[in-house]
Amino acid sequence: MILGNIKSLYKDIFKSYDSPTLEKHIEKIVELDVYLPHSSTFFCITNTQELGFEYISKNMFSCLHIDPLKLKQEAMRYYWSRIHPEDVEYWLQALNALMEYTLDEISEDERHKMSYTWNYRFKNGRDEYVNIIQNTTPLEFDSFKKPIIGLAHYTVVDSRVKLGVTATAKYLNENDEYETKYFNNFSQKLLTNDITNRERDIIRLLVLNYSSKEIGIKLNISPNTVDTHRRNILKKLNITSTGELIGMLKMNKTLF
Repeated sequence: MILGNIKSLYKDIFKSYDSPTLEKHIEKIVELDVYLPHSSTFFCITNTQELGFEYISKNMFSCLHIDPLKLKQEAMRYYWSRIHPEDVEYWLQALNALMEYTLDEISEDERHKMSYTWNYRFKNGRDEYVNIIQNTTPLEFDSFKKPIIGLAHYTVVDSRVKLGVTATAKYLNENDEYETKYFNNFSQKLLTNDITNRERDIIRLLVLNYSSKEIGIKLNISPNTVDTHRRNILKKLNITSTGELIGMLKMNKTLF
């Protein structure tokens, strides 16, 4: 996928209508960054409206060996160019899914309590790919309560650790604990080609909380046949219970 297409899709995902105010956030974060120790994580203030980085923490160079001035000047286009080509499409799908979930499922006055995590492979300054796990918390919203400014934390993980491209949305509840509201694995479908069409029919009805007897009536097969299909499904997916399967599917809208 060429950079022009990435820019177009990215801007469409984060399209907004206001000019954000960043000064107070940058001032506080710069003050904090002075005292933070070096580590395998760094953070940035991301401006999705301007496609830029308003601030890049001092740990970025030690994590990625990339000139922070170059990153600041060439901004997100340069950053995108270093994402592994096989991950770009999944990464964009993840961002779009998280935005759609937020706008459709989270009320405007609750969106400041959300936190989002996704990952991808990234080529560092030594031309070696590493895993980046990015967690972004919204700082500012436009007039339609669409998040446009974020505090992004990046954790660098060795490329030998195999990670699928996933996305997670978490909500800070009344107990000040983050609970997962959305999860999706974009680089690997749970329901593989090994799952037959009949098994897919049964899975869809299981997600709707139908019993084996009710599924049998709807599909004109016996409850015993339904149970046989259920056991085969669990075996193929290497999971232990129908409840586990249903839970995974209900949290993930694109598995089948």
